[in-house]
Amino acid sequence: MDSEDRRRVLDPAQDGAALKALTHPLRLTLLGELRQHGPATASELAARTGESSASTSYHLRVLAKYAFVVEADHRDSRERRWKSVHDVTSWSNEAMHASPGGSVILSVLRRRQIEHLQQSLDRHEADLDSGRLGQEWQEPSGVSDSMPRLTPESLAELWEVFRAKTAELAARDAEDPRAEQVVLFTAGLPLAPDPVAGTDAAAAGDAS
Repeated sequence: MDSEDRRRVLDPAQDGAALKALTHPLRLTLLGELRQHGPATASELAARTGESSASTSYHLRVLAKYAFVVEADHRDSRERRWKSVHDVTSWSNEAMHASPGGSVILSVLRRRQIEHLQQSLDRHEADLDSGRLGQEWQEPSGVSDSMPRLTPESLAELWEVFRAKTAELAARDAEDPRAEQVVLFTAGLPLAPDPVAGTDAAAAGDAS
């Protein structure tokens, strides 16, 4: 799970090329497949993603170049098997914004995550409809868009509480046969007051 020894923290000042490599959508997909399902060959990943084995092989080598994946134990000598080195890749948002091109890379990575959310939602609904997931998963699953007012310190604390609780529950359920892979998306995106809305509100108040 999200333990410190399975987390890779990228420094945009030193790892700019590695971060840029992650912006390719297929590379992110391949890395996600290896993290979720374990070691696989380029051919196996090609079958899952609908890409050619030549394409998956090339992008796996790029991921290996930047130490996101390494060769796994081989079942035979015919084809390489690959595995993810880490469970989680993270970075400092402040450092990203301060580095040349970092804001653009961060924006691309976040939008790739939104695409993953849509894909995960589609699969979740299909799994429920087909019966691959039991009906007991209907009630606890969902997407929330609450909008609390928080200070920067409280938002940072909320992230830490969420990570710690997720790690605690995953460790508790690790050996439970009822446990399933759960895709968790979290977003904390502060919004500045809308100056246009504020002006309109003031004007409406004067008119009354």
